[in-house]
Amino acid sequence: MTDKANEISALLAPTVASLGLELLGAEYLPSPGGAVLRLYIDVPQAESAERNVGIEDCESVSREVSAQLDVEDPISGNYTLEVSSPGIDRPLFAPSHFARFAGQSAKVGLKLPQDGRRRLQGRIDRVEGDSIVFDVDGNPFEVAFDNIDKAKLVPDWEALGMAPKKPGKSPANKKQGNKK
Repeated sequence: MTDKANEISALLAPTVASLGLELLGAEYLPSPGGAVLRLYIDVPQAESAERNVGIEDCESVSREVSAQLDVEDPISGNYTLEVSSPGIDRPLFAPSHFARFAGQSAKVGLKLPQDGRRRLQGRIDRVEGDSIVFDVDGNPFEVAFDNIDKAKLVPDWEALGMAPKKPGKSPANKKQGNKK
């Protein structure tokens, strides 16, 4: 996260928590026509088995946070506020997020190149202090958390039962000959 996104997250986290939700992180994307402030919210981990973030949660966070942003005014100029659930390709904003999803695959963009790479995809192996260790192509790849620009989970579509069917594998795909 950028410094501005970190500042805004710290400012808004208590407001989101007062609504019984967790602010996972923020993305602040400035542009000449107006910035975008995207907040990712989730239910606390203890409640994640019982419920998911719904549209009502996003609406209530948007209302409360909008009022706070109007008062605190941390963003100069025009901006658009977006409040979202983390989704299936959940962004990872903190070392604790990486620890929670150890064993799953993630795509990571680095701020500075490391071992000739700016991007990597691998299984999250473990968190060691301020470093995240990935398994990339069978080899450990340790990255300082401060060097991670963006990271998100890569869904395992097959495990979710959402992978496309391969041609020829399904009986419906076999051609039936017409018998006369």
